[in-house]
Amino acid sequence: MNLTDEQKELGRRNFLKAIVGAPALVAFGAAAVARGPLRGGPVRAAVIGTGGMGRGLIAQCQKEFIDLKALCDINPKRRQAVAETMVKAGWPQPREYADWSEMLEKEDIEAVIIATPLWSHAEIAVGCLNAGKHVLCEKMMAKSETECSRMMEAARRNRRVLEIGYQRFYNPIYQAAYNNIIKQGLLGDVYTARLVWHRNGNWRRREDPPSPDFDPGKWGYPDWEHLLNWRLYKRYSEGLVAELGSHQLTVANWFFDAVPQSVYTTGGIYRHKDGREVFDHVYSTFEYPGGRTATFSSIESNAFEEWYEMYMGTKGTLILAKETDAYLFNEGESQSTRIEVTQQTSGPVADASATRPAGSPGRTINAATGTQVDRGISYKNEIAEFCSAIRTGKPVRCGPEKAMKSAVAVLTANAAAERHVRLDVVVP
Repeated sequence: MNLTDEQKELGRRNFLKAIVGAPALVAFGAAAVARGPLRGGPVRAAVIGTGGMGRGLIAQCQKEFIDLKALCDINPKRRQAVAETMVKAGWPQPREYADWSEMLEKEDIEAVIIATPLWSHAEIAVGCLNAGKHVLCEKMMAKSETECSRMMEAARRNRRVLEIGYQRFYNPIYQAAYNNIIKQGLLGDVYTARLVWHRNGNWRRREDPPSPDFDPGKWGYPDWEHLLNWRLYKRYSEGLVAELGSHQLTVANWFFDAVPQSVYTTGGIYRHKDGREVFDHVYSTFEYPGGRTATFSSIESNAFEEWYEMYMGTKGTLILAKETDAYLFNEGESQSTRIEVTQQTSGPVADASATRPAGSPGRTINAATGTQVDRGISYKNEIAEFCSAIRTGKPVRCGPEKAMKSAVAVLTANAAAERHVRLDVVVP
């Protein structure tokens, strides 16, 4: 999906016209960040997992919502580096742990953010919930339907908040698109959605172990390679459909207000024959009720299309690109301005810019002040509303039920690829 500058200008302008005066955009993009928890002060919390995702989430934590007391990671080098970064950013020195259960015993915390490899989600989340902690767990929810059910049951039994990290639910662009375009029927009848996540590179990571004698064996990894590149091995990972596609599939479920009935998947290890076990190219077709279809493709050999979601209806087409841009085209139009969402000010909540460089993703412009806002607003909102849910009882925006339905569809897609058959998606 590549648009000319003229098409982008038209598409952005159409999107802005569709959401003019949108209360969801104002309330969600600004007020949620402004209010803070209504009582009880910042939530005392810890982070388990200080890899790339954990570091990213910590960077979006706001002190008025969350009080980070401790870090846990089995990699001491990574854990120490994150602690040092936090102190430089003005946080108190966090206490450090390699064992999450020890941390739960010693720390006076209310909540935990989990950003560990997929296969460990259920064990850690259930342990934290049973210890009386609220949990924000990164996506995908868990590695099996049974594990998802265990997490949901632990949250219900212990009456604790459980949220899964699908930040698009907290993205003002997606909220505005859903409330003011999808729900209002501006696209007409939508039978087709295209979910794309294309990259030209290698998922394999290269990094030295924290010490020459570092042994991750007691945590279930036979060597450093399997810990560092856990995403490439089936024991720990569900591959591209889980790590990337589940983000987009969860939105498709949201926008279609349904879950897939069946799925067929093909793919293989075509480019990177380096000992990995998960596909580097994958193509899934998810069939929804009412004759609707969502296709997902993820490749590691070409980045021309990058990543986006496209919803094609009888009256129009909605494109959500890279979590920062939105384009709306009326059926028959051929021409497009970037949706640029701002945080709380007295100025506009959404500004259009046809001159913003295409090579500057993840930044938004506040026309009233000229201030740039980081794309992390989705993660900021996610963490802030998680904390607010703990304090006020307000429901979270994704929640384990939606996340489990997405996980079951992903797991079925992978099973269909292994068996080379179309499979029904059976969601409990």
